[in-house]
Amino acid sequence: MKSYVLGEFAAEQVLLDAVRGLRGRGHARLDLHTPVPVHGAEEALGLRRSTVPIVALVAGVTGALSGYLLQWWTVGVDFPINLGNRPPHSPPAFIPVTFELGVLFSAVGIFAALLFGYFAFPRVHHPVFEVEAFRSASVDGLWLSAQVEAAEADAVAAELRRMGARQVSIVPEEAAP
Repeated sequence: MKSYVLGEFAAEQVLLDAVRGLRGRGHARLDLHTPVPVHGAEEALGLRRSTVPIVALVAGVTGALSGYLLQWWTVGVDFPINLGNRPPHSPPAFIPVTFELGVLFSAVGIFAALLFGYFAFPRVHHPVFEVEAFRSASVDGLWLSAQVEAAEADAVAAELRRMGARQVSIVPEEAAP
């Protein structure tokens, strides 16, 4: 059975030092809950770079190529019409549709990847929401949560107190309604 250990910290640097300390001791399921971005949080949590730009690039290039090839095939190969002795394949005329399909495929690709690949369905309730003091996470609190085995929750709580946490709470995972 899992539990969540929550610790509130007074300063950003103390919070980041606590994250690094817990990660150094082998705790990988850590998260920060802060009302403002904390510089260095990604590095302290060990988060890797996002792959969303790669998804956007691949989807955008696919859209642009498919748009260009569709226009080239329909106008230049499948049904060429000699109109004013102009060439059937004129690349400058294909630029607007090519660009727009690149943008469209990129946006739809990012949306689909985020919805189905990265995030799945959102979790609307989390056990840490049961802690009354946790409400300060959206106002002025700097919180660290660690998902640990229930047997080691007391040891992690003591460790957070030693690292400078103002208050520490242990929330069992079954506390969710």
